Amino acid sequence: MVFAVEEINRSKTLLPGVKLGYHIRDSCALPPWAIQAALSLVGGDSISCDAAALPSNIEEHFEKRGAGHQSVPLIIGGSSSKNAQILSRILAPLSVPLMSYTASCPCLSDRLQFPNFFRTMASDIYQARAIAQLAIRFKWTWIGAVIANNDYGYMAVKVFQEEIQGAEVCLAFVATLERENIGRNARRAALAIQASTARVILVFSWYTDVRELFLQLDKLNVTDRLFLASEAWSTSGNLLQNPVSRKVAGGVLGVAIRSAPVPGFEHFLRSLNPSHRPHDEFLHEFWEKEFGCSPSINASSNEFPANSSPEKTSLPPCSGTESLEEVQNLFTDTSQLRVTYNVYLAVYAAAHALHSLLSCSNGESSSGQNISACYSPKHIKPRKLMEHLNRVNFTTPQGEVFYFQGADVPAKYDLVNWQKTADGKLKMVLIGRVDGFDLHLNESAIQWNTGSNQVPVSVCSESCPPGTRKANRKGEPICCFDCIPCADGEISNTTGSLHCERCPPEFWSNAERTTCIPRQLDFLSFEETLGITLTALAVSGVTVTTAVFMVFIHFRQTPMVRANNSELSFLLLVSLKLCFLCSLMFIGRPSVWSCRFQQAAFGISFVLCVSCLQVKTIVVLAAFRSARPGAEALMKWFGPSQQRGSVCFFSCIQIIICIIWLSLSPPVPQPDLDIPGLKVTLKCNMSSVVGFSLVLGYIGLLGCISLLLAFLARKLPDNFNEAKLITFSMLIFCAVWVAFVPAYISSPGKYAVAVEIFAILASSYGLLLCIFAPKCFIILLRPEKNTKKHLMAR
Repeated sequence: MVFAVEEINRSKTLLPGVKLGYHIRDSCALPPWAIQAALSLVGGDSISCDAAALPSNIEEHFEKRGAGHQSVPLIIGGSSSKNAQILSRILAPLSVPLMSYTASCPCLSDRLQFPNFFRTMASDIYQARAIAQLAIRFKWTWIGAVIANNDYGYMAVKVFQEEIQGAEVCLAFVATLERENIGRNARRAALAIQASTARVILVFSWYTDVRELFLQLDKLNVTDRLFLASEAWSTSGNLLQNPVSRKVAGGVLGVAIRSAPVPGFEHFLRSLNPSHRPHDEFLHEFWEKEFGCSPSINASSNEFPANSSPEKTSLPPCSGTESLEEVQNLFTDTSQLRVTYNVYLAVYAAAHALHSLLSCSNGESSSGQNISACYSPKHIKPRKLMEHLNRVNFTTPQGEVFYFQGADVPAKYDLVNWQKTADGKLKMVLIGRVDGFDLHLNESAIQWNTGSNQVPVSVCSESCPPGTRKANRKGEPICCFDCIPCADGEISNTTGSLHCERCPPEFWSNAERTTCIPRQLDFLSFEETLGITLTALAVSGVTVTTAVFMVFIHFRQTPMVRANNSELSFLLLVSLKLCFLCSLMFIGRPSVWSCRFQQAAFGISFVLCVSCLQVKTIVVLAAFRSARPGAEALMKWFGPSQQRGSVCFFSCIQIIICIIWLSLSPPVPQPDLDIPGLKVTLKCNMSSVVGFSLVLGYIGLLGCISLLLAFLARKLPDNFNEAKLITFSMLIFCAVWVAFVPAYISSPGKYAVAVEIFAILASSYGLLLCIFAPKCFIILLRPEKNTKKHLMAR
């Protein structure tokens, strides 16, 4: 501050002809002392052991009230947010501006509560948001927090949580540090860090608290955590030089107050000497600690420095050759001017506001006339200075544009990284900056605590890989979850997916559930085992039917063949052969024409077969009825022509049903997309269930009638009653088709087709064997029974 005041006083453009003065008080960071110092400055009481006398080269200054001079119109101070709040409220009624260089509480931005407050330090909102952006950028979703047990810490956690909301970043724990019980609190926080799975720890506290925390972590041998530092300790030389920090806190990422060079400041510091500033108590104390001697007695006045006496000083007198030119310590190091630069800006802001106030400016009176207003340095009102502070806008000697936004300045921070040097020590390296809410980071310049280029991982649960989805654990934060594999037919092709997406109907998920692939068409083919088996059964049925047909042709003149209506028997064998052959049409890739013909062939073949059996049964019943007295004419109605006509009539009804069905809504080949799985069955889709039901229903109706008629004729007197054989065959036929309906409905895909083929073959074999096997047995193996005498015998 002294350097800035003297630099301004030497300026020919800023406040020309006016010299600034100052008083310095030490509040020792205690609110009562801060209040006492502020009221002393405002009230003009200069009697204080902490007061520094005015420099001898000041020509004009703001003189103290009570001695005929004006009181100080502006105070630069309130270094802590707590002190700043107290001072601002006390000074507000007096309209005395208060400008802080380190108070960072967001609450101080409230112009209603603190109308006289200004600061050159950014609000903590910006650094908390910057740290949250770092966590989001590096995908640290599980973070521990250690904070000071005050507004500084709680505000930081609140802003951090607001910023990470929706980004799936969670706080694993929040531990507090209270300065009054720092030992116990630091131990408790260290145990929380040790127990947590979080590998990244956010610390918002004062550097002395952090030092104790690192000490406790070292005792617990916790050395694998990455710390995110607030500006309160990220640039602490004390921590950087501490051997414990090298073990515990390598790779720290932190937010720091923006550093800027101040030309000439290092020369100013190194040229300081108590002999040139005999009333500077701070310099006197520093000289004693640095050189171990007491500064020389003022030769001209023969007086000791202020507040010092020969009795108080036990150190030997200095030789006068002591100099700061070769001294290397934190005081003389001007490579990182952070808080220092904030103080420098505060002095310049006050000077420019004062310059604007003292310059003649055009104003407007209440009557609307332009007037010229000029203020004298001896008649400055603090309220006027505060008004000009609100409008201040200037460029610093470093070329930086400075202005206030209410109480605040535009937020500017540095991003720093603690890196180990070749000799094992820690150094602070600039890796980026923060401008407002914008983060500019050079990731390649970061040295991680792991010693590798890989960004440390800090998560509660590993990200769910593609093919899985997140499932939150009950009662735990959203960052803790399980990875559930996607169901069949669903995929997730991104890491950390919340949901699995359903594949389109024509697609299915691959084995990894990461992509949808086209579904493979499947059908009952001639190459697979089931298709080969059914084909063999069908061909065997055709062969057996043909063999029976040949036997009946060869023995067509025998009583056995002639007695059982040979014409209908031959027609029945032909229809059975068609039944066996039509089953082959269901095997193979379905096409438009195969879908139409297979159902028509099936329906017509079975109607023809059942019609023959029905007519045969009617003929048997008619024959025995005609044997009764007075019923001789009954057989005239069931002669050969009537039998053929009946078969044709019954068959034509089925043909008409099939023609109407296939004309209006025929079956079409269509993949069965409703069945889950990679393979989708290509089958003949029944566009009209009514048509298919009529075909089956008509066959069932004829079958039931035939069964009823055969049942009525089963006990007719005859040595070889064919009605018995028809009864058994129709029982099998009806049983097969009754069982077919539920089996067909419940069978998936191509197995439904196999069920229908099996029903056709089973019913065909039942008819063939039940009706023709006994006859062939007698014809071929018992020829002695194949006589008219044997057949006519009772």
